[in-house]
Amino acid sequence: MPAESDSAESDACAVAHGASSSPVPQASVSTAAAAAAQAGGEPAARALVAVFASPVSGYLLRYAADAGFRALLVEPDAGRAEAARMAGFPVLTAMPEDLDDADVVVTDHHREELGVLLRDALATKARWVGIMGNPRHVGPHVAALTELGVDAADIARVHRPIGLNIGSRIPPEIAISALAGLLADRNSRPGGFNF
Repeated sequence: MPAESDSAESDACAVAHGASSSPVPQASVSTAAAAAAQAGGEPAARALVAVFASPVSGYLLRYAADAGFRALLVEPDAGRAEAARMAGFPVLTAMPEDLDDADVVVTDHHREELGVLLRDALATKARWVGIMGNPRHVGPHVAALTELGVDAADIARVHRPIGLNIGSRIPPEIAISALAGLLADRNSRPGGFNF
């Protein structure tokens, strides 16, 4: 039975990181409207920063904008950043410094830029920083941050796993789980069905 469980988790990980045929979803009308409002209007009270373009980050950005977050993507790879822009998402190539009260979600733990972007997120005033990954394995972010000289107390601030345990297996479900977990945390609620 454990081998089947590990296989299912590997499959879910592959789907989350884009190994499936699912493209990064296009921005919805509400996401595009939210981005336009951000450009010319007052900043939203909440911000969600998805790190790395992936199928999960695409859904996460859409759902976050629909939930009233100022949503943006950080993607350091120029080609991936351009593809994400073409899908209608606001994209930065580096972690912004003005992340006061923002939630930062790293959607791929296999990228070589992982340590640098997490270090930069931890150096901001972000409210919450998390990375997707299997809680039964040591996250690669620990070694990456340690190599960069990040203090152990700061490394411990990185949440992993993220989201509510809803058995999500595909990118839209993973994004729903992550966003629901962030909303529960912001609202000081445990999530789940216990009230």
